[in-house]
Amino acid sequence: MSARARRGGPGRDRAQAAGANAERSFADLAAARTAFLDWLGAERRFSAHSLAAYARDLDGFAGFLVTHLGQPPDLAALAALAPADIRAWLAHEAARGLSPASRARALSALRSFARFLARRGGTSVPALSAIRTPKARPPVPRALSPEDARAVATDTGSLSDEPWIAARDVALFTLLYGCGLRIGEALSLRQGEAPRPGSEAPLRVIGKGRKERLVPVLAVVRAALAEYLRLLPFAPAPEAPLFLGARGGPLAPAIAQRRLRDYRRLSGLPEHATPHALRHSFATHLLAGGGDLRAIQDLLGHASLSTTQRYTAVDAAKLMAVWRAAHPRARAKRE
Repeated sequence: MSARARRGGPGRDRAQAAGANAERSFADLAAARTAFLDWLGAERRFSAHSLAAYARDLDGFAGFLVTHLGQPPDLAALAALAPADIRAWLAHEAARGLSPASRARALSALRSFARFLARRGGTSVPALSAIRTPKARPPVPRALSPEDARAVATDTGSLSDEPWIAARDVALFTLLYGCGLRIGEALSLRQGEAPRPGSEAPLRVIGKGRKERLVPVLAVVRAALAEYLRLLPFAPAPEAPLFLGARGGPLAPAIAQRRLRDYRRLSGLPEHATPHALRHSFATHLLAGGGDLRAIQDLLGHASLSTTQRYTAVDAAKLMAVWRAAHPRARAKRE
């Protein structure tokens, strides 16, 4: 028996070659994925959070194709997909419990990847043009009441026996509610950028997409930050992070979220009392107080007015609640 026969003959050779080609093609797809994510970070300046979400969506789609096609996908398989394949993936994601908004985001990530492939490598995915984006009603922002928001901003320091950490927590949550910042925006500030008492200079904030905006700072926010910096046990450094952890490193978002979660449980606040809810509260309370929608858009750093308009739904919901509780005909109808 020849050596080739002992190895399994031409059939086994073809199988091995096909397997090698599949691995090489899959590596090509993985390399394209990596190049795409690098481009999003370097050229489009996506945040680490957004990059992680895009990576999860693309990896989930590739994992589905492994089962759906019966083998690891490559760029050629991606280009050969039919609309039915994309719909099968969306149906699979719906069966897993993903909301329409999450499916729309995943489809958007896939479309962005396909556009990148078409520009950089000439690979197109025509099936995507036949797919409609799952429609999702944007969730209404869930704000805290003014009393609860003030309590979060001023009382969270009661959780710590360390004075400077207590002052840090009060300063952070006062800043989030007083200026409408995202938690990531607040934690990216440097000590040299901290607003000082007696000054009326606005705070320079770098938001999503590296977009800069100027936000006015209330005196109570300036005072809370000054007290925190006064008690800070580490040597001041203008380029150091403004908010520090117990060991002197940058304060992690998870720590801030946990502090508020602990306070929420102790004080009986609703489950949606999170750092981001303070940003929602900032916008909602401004709008309820007669704030101009365009001005609120600028303060929040929203690229589109439609994003800011979600807060009008919150105000309308409150008006309807007042109407139901107060209007004589509304009460009569309930009775």
